[in-house]
Amino acid sequence: MRPRPEAGIVNALGPGTDAFRAGRAAFNAPMSHAQAPLASSEVPMSHPVQPSDPRRSFLGRLMGGAAALVALPLTARRADALPAAAAAEPWLSALAKAKHKQVFDGAELNGGFPLMFSGAYLMTMNGTYKLKPGEARAVLVLRHGGTIMALNDAMWSKYGLGAANKVTDAETKAPATRNPFANSKAGDVLNPDWSLDKLPALGVMPVVCNLALNVLSGRMGAAIGVKPEEAYADWKANLVPGVQIAPSGVLAVGRAQEAGCTYCFAG
Repeated sequence: MRPRPEAGIVNALGPGTDAFRAGRAAFNAPMSHAQAPLASSEVPMSHPVQPSDPRRSFLGRLMGGAAALVALPLTARRADALPAAAAAEPWLSALAKAKHKQVFDGAELNGGFPLMFSGAYLMTMNGTYKLKPGEARAVLVLRHGGTIMALNDAMWSKYGLGAANKVTDAETKAPATRNPFANSKAGDVLNPDWSLDKLPALGVMPVVCNLALNVLSGRMGAAIGVKPEEAYADWKANLVPGVQIAPSGVLAVGRAQEAGCTYCFAG
């Protein structure tokens, strides 16, 4: 069986590592509790209804249904409370004016196809429907094994990301010491015009997972004698221009759908 290109970076999450423990601690941090919407079975009723009384049974069902309908707007308001924080999510607020939008979930390198899918979406939407600029937008979420696509050439060289993930340079035929998914050359990806650095100008908003940056930088840093906090700062400061950081990739996938995006698994 051919090894997956991202195997090295995924193995960096091994349970015996300090990086794994740090990531696990982040996941286990206390979270605030939002009040859950009432289920229809929890709608209070002022009087018990006897099944043997048809008139009371009908009135009880009517009152219960009305109470459930009244509760629906409250539930919607709870869900809609999150966009108040959108000022800290510029990649999300940029979706507001788009009529057509899709989020591409790049959980693996997949030969760069998360980039290709997002570029193809905008090309075909704009070309097929003759859309005006900004009417179609895409969000590209780089998370898990796809996280390292967001890092520039300096990070790929310094941390040996090509060798760790069995990514070969199309020119040298050796482990890549540059990021072939950004500033791509012929042979790096299917269409170099859709490399990561070019996508924002086309209407794609690339977002990278902060949790993965934290955990993976710590593991890869340990391999070359760099402290976890220094490696994390290094990775955050050396993203491909145009890439924005989300608290987590799964959060970004969910928030984009809340903002009206359809979902596409991209690898």
